[in-house]
Amino acid sequence: MILSDFPLSLPPKGSPQNSAPPSAPPESWALARRVAKQVIRPLDRFMHIEAASGVVLLIAAAAALIWANSPWGETYEHFWHTKVSLGVGSLQTAQPLHFWINDGLMVIFFFVVGLEIRREIHQGELSEVRRAALPAIAAVGGMIMPAIIYAVVARGSAATHGWGVPMATDIAFAVGVLALLGKRVPAALRVLLLALAIIDDIGAIVVIAVFFSSDFSFLGLGIAGVGILMLLAMQRFGVRSALAYVVPVFVMWIGMLKAGVHPTIAGVLAGLLTPVTSWYGEKGFMHVVKRTVRQIREHSKAGDAHDEHVLIQPLSELEAARREAVSPVVRLETALHPWVAFGIMPLFALANAGVDLRGVDTGAATAGVISTGIIAGLVLGKPLGVVFASWLSVKLGICSLPRGVDWKGVTVVGLVAGIGFTMAIFVSQLAFENASNLGVAKLSVLCASVLAALATLIGSRFLLPKTQAPEIAELSASDCEASTEF
Repeated sequence: MILSDFPLSLPPKGSPQNSAPPSAPPESWALARRVAKQVIRPLDRFMHIEAASGVVLLIAAAAALIWANSPWGETYEHFWHTKVSLGVGSLQTAQPLHFWINDGLMVIFFFVVGLEIRREIHQGELSEVRRAALPAIAAVGGMIMPAIIYAVVARGSAATHGWGVPMATDIAFAVGVLALLGKRVPAALRVLLLALAIIDDIGAIVVIAVFFSSDFSFLGLGIAGVGILMLLAMQRFGVRSALAYVVPVFVMWIGMLKAGVHPTIAGVLAGLLTPVTSWYGEKGFMHVVKRTVRQIREHSKAGDAHDEHVLIQPLSELEAARREAVSPVVRLETALHPWVAFGIMPLFALANAGVDLRGVDTGAATAGVISTGIIAGLVLGKPLGVVFASWLSVKLGICSLPRGVDWKGVTVVGLVAGIGFTMAIFVSQLAFENASNLGVAKLSVLCASVLAALATLIGSRFLLPKTQAPEIAELSASDCEASTEF
């Protein structure tokens, strides 16, 4: 909401008192604005489609594969391993571009994941034990079964440490595939998938922090602790600027890096520590709006209508009220989501999905083990784990199926949970140091994700009705409310 929404806004000098503000800034060129709108409008519509981020991810992954296997394939590795220096004065460090994406920009991705988890725990599907029980149990089953399948397949080989790769679900692709099914998918089923995927992310984060950390250092842990204390102290002092918190998060990132814990965990911790309650709220915002409008009226009556300086203070108060009308968790998640979904995640895919098939030794002893373990874990292990864990929990009376969801719907959730693109590739980077094994792992994740998506699209044709029953389609907003993030 902006001041021009009110009939009390001040008109330009010389214009009638009750005239509306111009539809365009005074310095703009009408033709240029029309052209820009024609270009931006389709892009804006595309970005508001649920499957859009998944489509962009798919394009980025395909571009990476084409680039890596083209006649210019050597430039792919050279480009992402180009050294980039960051720092000030003598405090500089030079790291490959690949490092700054995977260990730097991905901190923002994990920060948004932390924000989403924090919000869901506070007021979402994870806020009550009753509501969180089924997706939590289903997610745990969907993580354990793929790990077991991989461990059984890789038993006795040199690739056993890749068991964590097929554990995670990619929310962007999963939601995108469900969006393609349209009215076949009831709202409650989509909520179940989102809650499951969030808990799945928690599991993946724990796995990364506990099993893929090395050379542990208490000094680094102490530095990270200082960053956390700085963040908490700033909250106690009432610091509300999001940019101010970059400093303590950076200290946490440095500490995690030195501690041997993957630095992206700093983003998760920062997200989990973000406040979930608003300062002003809706009532406070409306109070400031009314007071601001009253002040502007008084200035106008006093003859200050054309002195723009008198507007600065009330408009500053209105801007603060607008910012604080919602909680920092919601505000930051909303602001960062487009950048993560359409910027960071596709960039990560472009930097990591480029597998040079000519350099992958499919005849190596571990190649078959890795590919079989990952593909079987994601395509078979995920649905088996999700469905069996859900069935067992319902059978034991621990929880019940949500309204509008039956066992066919749970099976569809299990199938789509086998899409493990972003997090699975991320874990592959940590699990395999050998370039050939890493290439096999990435290629297997891509193949498994495509197979899981196809299995979902085909299986849903038989498992889900073409349209939902009226009583299911008319579920209340409180029953169906959920995020459409990754």
